[in-house]
Amino acid sequence: MKRLSIILQLAVFAGAAFTPVAYLAAHCEVPCGIYDDAARFAEMLEDQATIAKAIASIVELSDTHDATGHNQLTRWVATKEAHATNTQHIVAQYFMTQKIKTDDAKVAEKLTAAHAVLVAAMQCKQSADPATADSLKSAIHNFQHVYGGAH
Repeated sequence: MKRLSIILQLAVFAGAAFTPVAYLAAHCEVPCGIYDDAARFAEMLEDQATIAKAIASIVELSDTHDATGHNQLTRWVATKEAHATNTQHIVAQYFMTQKIKTDDAKVAEKLTAAHAVLVAAMQCKQSADPATADSLKSAIHNFQHVYGGAH
């Protein structure tokens, strides 16, 4: 269990170390009771839908050779990045640091599913392949199922 605790601490540190400061301040980490799990899953699925639309738009605009097309392409890439980062932020800052407890019998399964969402979001950043957005959606649904939330 000590090893798992160390791994969890490293994962949280790594997620925080690579998260822009604006995102770190976006969610309070006090027990306010305002945020809830279902809303976080809904937000991640909304991010995923935006990523899927961004990828489709990037593919569509990839053959443009005018300034307006290049501008829109750049904006869609930035949008895709922002929504993938937000998904990673929710997993790391909300679920991993606040909701997944080390004394939970399913902690390893939950952390594995959470990690899959983090990796899928990273792959969305690295690619304009629509399959990455589909993988992210599957990873979010799997995490939601393992975590115990309804779809």
